[in-house]
Amino acid sequence: MTSTQTPGVSYVMPVLNEANYLRDAVLSILNQDYAGDKEMILALGPSVDKTDEVAAVLAAEDSRVRLVENPRGRTPIGLNLAIKASKYPIIIRVDAHSELEPSYTARGIETMFRVDAHDVGGLMDARGKNPLQRSIAAAYHSPWGLGGAAYHSGAPEGPAESAYLGIFRREVFDEVGFYDESLWRAQDWELCLRIRQAGHKVWFDPELRTGYYPRDEFEALAAQSYASGMWRGELARRYPAGKSLRHDLPPLMVAGTAIGSLALIIEPFLGRKTNPTVRLIWKLAKLAPVTYAGLVVYASATASRASNKEKFLMLRVLPTIHFPWAIGFVKGRLKGAQGTLDKGRVRS
Repeated sequence: MTSTQTPGVSYVMPVLNEANYLRDAVLSILNQDYAGDKEMILALGPSVDKTDEVAAVLAAEDSRVRLVENPRGRTPIGLNLAIKASKYPIIIRVDAHSELEPSYTARGIETMFRVDAHDVGGLMDARGKNPLQRSIAAAYHSPWGLGGAAYHSGAPEGPAESAYLGIFRREVFDEVGFYDESLWRAQDWELCLRIRQAGHKVWFDPELRTGYYPRDEFEALAAQSYASGMWRGELARRYPAGKSLRHDLPPLMVAGTAIGSLALIIEPFLGRKTNPTVRLIWKLAKLAPVTYAGLVVYASATASRASNKEKFLMLRVLPTIHFPWAIGFVKGRLKGAQGTLDKGRVRS
């Protein structure tokens, strides 16, 4: 990388109730092994924990940390406020639950210039600080967890539909617009759609790794999964071409499991006079919940990054991801997301 390829970087981070993670996330950014100038812009939502105090200390300790207020607390609003307050030609979206590898910035910008991309992303390397969080991280890495998207399970380097977080050329926002503030989640996919429609590249580089700490409570995980499903359903409603087969599989699984569970109750009571075809259908339906349970056991047992305890926890983690997401997706697809919040992050 030459001196002309070390432009200044503005890192933008929407923050809400992240007191336990914010310091580590910000320090991993400020300590990036990158020769260019840096600034860190935190868009502070209405947190009810000590997030604002942590942010104020970080800003006092390092003049590169700047704070902007995001009274409504929505992620796309915070991102837009931070981007508009930025001063450097490269924008890197970061998350308070994420920690960047030291070479992340240098590698990402080098890749951007090398392939002439306008948005570059890499792997979301889920991690955990306790057994439950590590089991959720293992589920995220599993192709049976979040559907095997490239930024979860990996793929060869190349053009992508979307990018995790994202390293952007600042001018692309002036050209295609900022994040869609009506999308409270999944706004990155919609932005990438506009970037691709403008004739620019969105690029996946598996050498880029971002450490990510998922939720560490079942209730919070279920709330996050439900909200993610609702907003993915909203996207499918708005942009039918953006829906893929992997989005249909969880709803089919839920429907099949529900019908199969009903069959387990009804089938033994069917009389001898019942039509043979009807009886066969009910018998086959019983296989659905058994098959799903078998897949959960298989996925948990073969998780390569989990201890035995974490594999046992995955038996509950995987359904906690699948069922709320699937129910949310169907509701979002039929009725729209209707302002659904990720209640796992919003506290009272």
